[in-house]
Amino acid sequence: MSKVSKAVELPAFKRQIPHFAFSGDTQNSTPVISIQKHHRQATAQPQRMSKRAPDQTLEELVLSGIGSPRAKRVKTDSIADEEELLNASETPANGVGKLSLQPTVVSDNEEEDDDMEEMVEERESKKWKDGPPAEFSDLYLDTVNRNLLDFDFEKLCSISLSNINVYACLVCGKYFQGRGQNSHAYFHALDENHHVFINMATLRIYVLPESYEVKQKSLDDIKYVVNPTYTKEDVAKLDKEEARKWDLSGKRYTPGFVGLNNIKENDYLNVVVHALAHVTPLRNYMMLENLSSRPELAQRFSILVRKIWNSRAFRGHVSPHELLQEISLRSSKKFTLTTQSDPIDFLSWFMNNLHLSLGGSKTAPGSSIVQKVFQGKLRIESQAITAKADASDRLRFEEAGEVKTDLQRYMMLTLELPPAPLFQDEVDKNIIPQVPLTSILSKYDGTRSQELLGQRRRFKLLQPLPPYLIFHIKRFSKNKFVFEKNPTIVTFPSTSLDMSPYVEGATGPIWYDLTANIVHESVAKKGTTSGAKSEAGEEGHAYKVQLKDKGRDEWVQVQDLFVEDIRKEILFLGESYIQVWERRRDIKKKTAA
Repeated sequence: MSKVSKAVELPAFKRQIPHFAFSGDTQNSTPVISIQKHHRQATAQPQRMSKRAPDQTLEELVLSGIGSPRAKRVKTDSIADEEELLNASETPANGVGKLSLQPTVVSDNEEEDDDMEEMVEERESKKWKDGPPAEFSDLYLDTVNRNLLDFDFEKLCSISLSNINVYACLVCGKYFQGRGQNSHAYFHALDENHHVFINMATLRIYVLPESYEVKQKSLDDIKYVVNPTYTKEDVAKLDKEEARKWDLSGKRYTPGFVGLNNIKENDYLNVVVHALAHVTPLRNYMMLENLSSRPELAQRFSILVRKIWNSRAFRGHVSPHELLQEISLRSSKKFTLTTQSDPIDFLSWFMNNLHLSLGGSKTAPGSSIVQKVFQGKLRIESQAITAKADASDRLRFEEAGEVKTDLQRYMMLTLELPPAPLFQDEVDKNIIPQVPLTSILSKYDGTRSQELLGQRRRFKLLQPLPPYLIFHIKRFSKNKFVFEKNPTIVTFPSTSLDMSPYVEGATGPIWYDLTANIVHESVAKKGTTSGAKSEAGEEGHAYKVQLKDKGRDEWVQVQDLFVEDIRKEILFLGESYIQVWERRRDIKKKTAA
């Protein structure tokens, strides 16, 4: 018996040939046609294929023109290659050869169903891309939970930690990246059944996984909490009207006098931010100006100031986490949220960097709002002092005949406290020394001198004085052996501080009123009992700030999340460390209320 030769060359129209199955001896076997019957009857029936004669080859049968049933559309990727077909047609060693190629046949009904399904999906996707139907415009909006929303933390995806294209889930408050089909926000919507998200950059709200935008006015309060905005009329009312508001939990709070979260040991930053947020020109600038093109430090300080003064807040406190992260980065981790720092060091660093972030110059004076508000000028007279030995080997100090005069600019004025007495009896130990503010301000009257590093210096303030003065009451001194604190109490009036005795050429009184008073407190180190000291002998430090509420003409004390009213008569009882004074526009003296 002859077998089918391996060198069979199939015609070019092999894809339209029905399937043949061979079994055993090819000469005696009958080809089996495996074709799915069509559901429609063809109008013209093709000629039925007759059986192949024993001595007739497969090629002759195909080329003889014998009709065959109408070919079906098949998935061509399911048909074996010609080489595979030839190799499979060989009879194996066991004498049984079997080739069964079953193409996947696609019927006309299935094609029509697929086409119809694609058309429906395309029509639905276009419809939902432009927005949901009117009856579904508020779909899923009832799942938004405002009590869980907190937009004070840094905008980072909770999974990838990316800060690009971040969305916040309005159901649970978590941050996720993107909203595409492979994004973390998309998977969160499917896994947790949370569907409403807001883009933290554009403030556009979407429903996932449908990915259509929601433009309901009922969500505008969330957008306002993310990025509060103000008009000039709104800002003008901040210091003139009493504004008591309620948060979502029903608690009352006063915009501008809200608690700042102490994440670990960042109270040194909280008090400085509060003090600067109540400097009216700087506050107004941060609330009204568009700082989107400025460095991140200016942008984050601006949003924090606007949140502090937000009258539509969801809660009565704010977290400075975003600003802290940027400060930690820019200061090379000199100021962090985990390590206590000196507020005066931070204030100096922050004002200089904020000045540069707002486009200020390192040389030109008054080139930013920071310098316009705080920068002044003073004259320094310095005289060298030399030590010489006389004939009897006694050391004598002689003043140089030449007096050098320098003009320097300042952003804050340092005031030295008189040293505490070294030897005290049992009675004096319980007495804390006091000194009036005017006494330590006499350093700048131009007559008193200070001796330091072989020089005798005298200071005199020059006109005009800046709109705001910052006093640094120097309480801490440190040498190689010990860190000391001066507990002297500084007494001061809350209004009507006359600065004319310390200004050269002043012809009348120059009145300043207190705006903010940062107070230091000594506390036990963490991990020790109350009143105990650490092994190094150092005490812990805590800071709070006392602020003037101009709308109510009252004073408010803020320490982290604790906000309470305080009487102005007892402001000086604490260890004042940094003070901010505002120059009075009205030259007439205010009577102390």
